[in-house]
Amino acid sequence: MPEGHTLHRLARLHQKLFARRPVGVSSPQGRFAESAALLDGAVLTRAEAHGKHLFHRYGRDRVVHVHLGLYGTFVEHPLPAPEPVGQLRMRLVGETHYADLRGPTACELITPAEARALRARLGEDPLRPDAEPERVWERVSRSRSPLATLLMDQKVLAGVGNVYRAELLFRHGLDPQLPGRELDRATWDAMWADLVVLMRDGVRRNRIDTVAPEHDPRRRGQAARRDRHGGEVYVYRRAGLPCLVCGTGVRHREHAARNLFWCPACQPSRG
Repeated sequence: MPEGHTLHRLARLHQKLFARRPVGVSSPQGRFAESAALLDGAVLTRAEAHGKHLFHRYGRDRVVHVHLGLYGTFVEHPLPAPEPVGQLRMRLVGETHYADLRGPTACELITPAEARALRARLGEDPLRPDAEPERVWERVSRSRSPLATLLMDQKVLAGVGNVYRAELLFRHGLDPQLPGRELDRATWDAMWADLVVLMRDGVRRNRIDTVAPEHDPRRRGQAARRDRHGGEVYVYRRAGLPCLVCGTGVRHREHAARNLFWCPACQPSRG
């Protein structure tokens, strides 16, 4: 599933390509056809993201909410647009580019009030300027749940997925099973600041890169191992491979139906 930086990158791109101008909106597949007809020719006033959710705002009373889920994709190309092929949920056509949305978990026309209610259920997004990290700390510091659970809970922290979770815990030497209430405030503040930097870098580079220069395997004469998300990572999907810092084999287990990766030496258990 795309992590938060991907949605923010999409929002910035759609703002640049389509915002403040009328856009053509259609649903070749038909599942969004009724809503598309209401929007066709309207001005897209703003595109923004919160966590893993994308919002296209049309005027004051209409919002398109998109959640890509596991299989959704949004791709943009210069005009002219070809004839639609396959299960194309929504197509936007602007002055110079078009964008095609396929396979999202959600693509729906909602009201601004519904959009606010949806966002109110989400946690703080490190990529948003209006984020309030104190609210995240309040939730984390009171919880008996392990950090591995809390960091993936979109009601606590919006936009963080499996990759950022594994890499953030590694970078701060934390046992994934450490209960949130046992985390000290100084460490949390450092984690939040680090997450903001990492995710902003993800938006800029369009990939997740978490390895510090001094740990880059190429400096040791080793081949770089880039994750399928495009960047160099410490532990994510590196089960059984030597840790880039200490050489210990990276561990893997299933945690809450998701894959969890960590180094048992760099992230020792406290219990």
